[in-house]
Amino acid sequence: MNQERLMQVLLAPQISEKATYIAEKRNQVIFRVAPDATKPEIKAAVELMFKVEVDSVQVANVKGKVKRFKGATGRRKGWKKAFVGLKAGQEINFVEGGNA
Repeated sequence: MNQERLMQVLLAPQISEKATYIAEKRNQVIFRVAPDATKPEIKAAVELMFKVEVDSVQVANVKGKVKRFKGATGRRKGWKKAFVGLKAGQEINFVEGGNA
């Protein structure tokens, strides 16, 4: 896989209450990823950028919400998120900016 492509796969970490709960319970980290990203690309990108060992990757497509503004309906853009399971003893800490 091209290293330039791998740097464009991960868009941002998804930090929320649910993401924190999953990180503690299942040793998983949630990322917002490119819409055309595949599981092997996501695994390689996380291992390259954060220097950790990835155990598993699950992907979910999130549909955009339907919103109304002054009587007109519209739809927000959908996005893709990846649940990345880390091997035992591995950790990514976003607060300190990298590995812990």
